[in-house]
Amino acid sequence: MYVPITLGLLGLLTAAVFVLRFLWWRLPSWMRRLLLGCAAAMVAIRFVFLISQWSMTSTRLNALLCWTAVIGYEVLLVRFSLMRPRWLTTISAAILLLPLLGSTLLLPLTRVFDWSPADISAIGGNYICEKSPWDTAANGTKGVDLVVFYRPSFAPFLRHLVQRSSFGDDQCDSSTAFAIADPINKIVEFRCSGHLGKQQQDIGHTLPLR
Repeated sequence: MYVPITLGLLGLLTAAVFVLRFLWWRLPSWMRRLLLGCAAAMVAIRFVFLISQWSMTSTRLNALLCWTAVIGYEVLLVRFSLMRPRWLTTISAAILLLPLLGSTLLLPLTRVFDWSPADISAIGGNYICEKSPWDTAANGTKGVDLVVFYRPSFAPFLRHLVQRSSFGDDQCDSSTAFAIADPINKIVEFRCSGHLGKQQQDIGHTLPLR
């Protein structure tokens, strides 16, 4: 839904960074070092969050962190493209920009434009569950993802992904899907009610909390 405006903003950002490339050597050396340091920090922070599966509780703040990582990545590519031989590094930098257009990297960026409140609920102890609907346009299948996070008491603005599950409307009435955590036994139960009138049974499964 927000892909066109995200692509537009990403294009403007890339154009601005492209202009920066031509002005790079005119900048004071301290400013160049500052830009490179900030760019590396932005990418590193996002990388650490990604591999550790920690994130911010706010979906929009997570999206902003993704945008800062993109800015840092493009600034680093600018400096890389100015290395010798420039014809080779410039071509390589252009190729390295292409992954930004992939759905894995692009979709998290779109969430900065989504002002609808996230469907997050407490499910037991320090665990919370975020319910995210999805729609596969190709075959018309709809459903929800249930993502369970651990939210530490000392830092409620942070969360750690510990388990996830998904239900489709072809399996059950995905709008009724929910999760219940058992902090003592370190398990989480995912449940979904069957469609009324279709003689579907309720389905569910239990997974460990990682």
